[in-house]
Amino acid sequence: MTTHLAALAILAAVAQTPPLTLRTRWAAEVSVAQPLPEYPRPQLVRPRWQSLNGGWSFAVRDSAAPRPRTFDGTILVPFPIESQLSGVQRTVTAAQRLWYRRPFRITAPSVPGTHWLLHFGAVDWDAAVYVNGRRVGDHRGGYDPFTIDVTAALRPRGDQELVVSVWDPTDRGDQPRGKQVLVPRSIWYTAVTGIWQSVWLEPVPPVWIDALRITPDPDAGTVRVAVVLGRAWDVGMRAVVRSGDSVVAAGEGTVHTPLVLVVPRARLWSPEDPFLYGVSVALSTGDSVESYFGMRKIAVSPDSGGALRLFLNGRALFEFGTLDQGWWPDGLYTAPTDSALRSDVEILKRLGFNTIRKHVKVEPERWYYDCDRLGMLVWQDMPSGDNRTAAGRREFAAELQRVVDALRNHPSIVMWVPFNEGWGQHETERYVTWLATHDSTRLVDNASGWTDQHIGDVADVHAYPGPGIPPPDARRARVLGEFGGLGLPLAGHTWAAERSWGYRRFADTAALAAGYHDLLYQLRFLEGEGLAAAIYTQTTDVEIEVNGVLTYDRAVVKLPAAAAEWNRPLYRPPPIRRTAVATSEAAGRDWRYATQAPAGDWFQPTYNDSGWREGVGGFGADSTPGAVVRTQWNTADLWLRRTFELRSAAELVAPHWRVHHDEDAEVYLNGELVARFDGYTTAYVMVPLEPPAVAALKAGVNTIAVHVHQTRGGQYFDIGIDEVIDR
Repeated sequence: MTTHLAALAILAAVAQTPPLTLRTRWAAEVSVAQPLPEYPRPQLVRPRWQSLNGGWSFAVRDSAAPRPRTFDGTILVPFPIESQLSGVQRTVTAAQRLWYRRPFRITAPSVPGTHWLLHFGAVDWDAAVYVNGRRVGDHRGGYDPFTIDVTAALRPRGDQELVVSVWDPTDRGDQPRGKQVLVPRSIWYTAVTGIWQSVWLEPVPPVWIDALRITPDPDAGTVRVAVVLGRAWDVGMRAVVRSGDSVVAAGEGTVHTPLVLVVPRARLWSPEDPFLYGVSVALSTGDSVESYFGMRKIAVSPDSGGALRLFLNGRALFEFGTLDQGWWPDGLYTAPTDSALRSDVEILKRLGFNTIRKHVKVEPERWYYDCDRLGMLVWQDMPSGDNRTAAGRREFAAELQRVVDALRNHPSIVMWVPFNEGWGQHETERYVTWLATHDSTRLVDNASGWTDQHIGDVADVHAYPGPGIPPPDARRARVLGEFGGLGLPLAGHTWAAERSWGYRRFADTAALAAGYHDLLYQLRFLEGEGLAAAIYTQTTDVEIEVNGVLTYDRAVVKLPAAAAEWNRPLYRPPPIRRTAVATSEAAGRDWRYATQAPAGDWFQPTYNDSGWREGVGGFGADSTPGAVVRTQWNTADLWLRRTFELRSAAELVAPHWRVHHDEDAEVYLNGELVARFDGYTTAYVMVPLEPPAVAALKAGVNTIAVHVHQTRGGQYFDIGIDEVIDR
């Protein structure tokens, strides 16, 4: 068998060249005059603003060169220069610097004393900003928004000039960059340089609201509203909370003391009812903003059976979602339109998922707004970096704080994930402690994948294709941070068809659907064992990865509509599994075995197996995933026999094989061939007994006989019978 790590090692040598033609249907809707015209910041809305998205001049020069006298052409902002939608599609190396230039005029009316704020949603990575030749600000960080007061640099009237200089070393540097690399390959994708989110201007009074900190408390029925000012003044404030058009709470005070407002009979936010309260905040100086919040509480608590679960608003909720990379074939980091950005969330919601794990990327704020109003839970990763140097670690910590502060008002976000699979992982305990203290309204996953430090709120493993479950943990909920990865390339919808890959390949949508259904069937049993959440890889195909629920161009949903029905049982109370015939997982069970082909009817109850060796299950090689080896087996074939007793076969409730096979196995009950298991598993799985198997069982002594055949890779076998009581 090819393991996850071995597959990545092979694929790491394969570079990918982007096609010129793979696009989403929304690419045709992109306005060259005004791309992405929606107000970029739904959590802090002002009525007057001026978009600077559109055509800018650009130039690529040596990183040490001064501002160019001439520019190379036109780029469509905010699409990154490497993308098709930018109109350029050019790589910028670590030895180069990207320059932007845009003339503009102030179009919004203003009064004396007005300040003008220049906002950038995100620029990757090291940006210097000039207005009318004056350097007005700098910013390092590719995933957090920043704002510069450019008032002093503006001319009284007429033409203005905005110039932005960006240097981005991508994977030649130590800064957070997620999955960007200069030479894309396997799970690492095309780099993004420069402006990749909206740019806009906004007029404000001399004292303005820089940010809001909105903290709901469902237990107390209150919401806390704090104002962060752009300048240090003690001014009056008023906050009004609305349910639709109705005022439900209001209060006044000063910005130095947060307002705590009582929300009577608070309507709680959840995926089933994503209700949002509106908030208006006004200062006595004249500035005012519109915002919103959701009343929700997330916690880890024991269920009625004692298993630690994820509780939303005091009720256990299995969180089931997809790993979401947030990449686009035409815009790379930047969705072509607002409706395109929203579409992935809408499709996943329709397919019955309630969670998205945003994987080592941060989206524009409108994406979180869509999750807030559509009812999609979010696990938010911090974009990874190598963090090899002290400077890199300082940058990681600073950007993590800015990302958390920028997103903390969104009710959809219920988990922070600072590290993934050990990428740049360091000082884990310090980050987990800081996150839990800085934002007590969310859970913390200390490390998704293979580098758990046994702290935080959840224990998280990855299993491909899986599913799998972490070992029991007395303090933390057990979650499956990644599994699945079922691959299907569809002609006409791939980035590089001849080199595409998935963790397990399928020939067509019917086979993919069957494979997905089988994974979900097993996942339900793991929920019964205490699994609290699971994340399926992944939302879409990305470049040469073809393991998406959707194709990369979003033209085809590869899972059938029935997937919503398959997902739904996960949200019911977990099933109860009761052992009828024990496997050797917890304690070894005695078997007779042979490694040479036995003569005669070796599978019959009357067969004399006294000449066979005795051994304790399971049988196999220690390196086999999910194996509990108690007797070594390294030959091509294995024959097994054992007996077990049943008080009453007729009273068994929904009997299932509990089996881990690597590879092919034939199973006999009381002399009858009742099951064949082809291929291999990477863990114990549950398979319903077919009617012939149920009919072969009897009260009293039963005989089970098995032939296992192995061809290559790991090898293992163990089997038992469980009853399943679903609820």
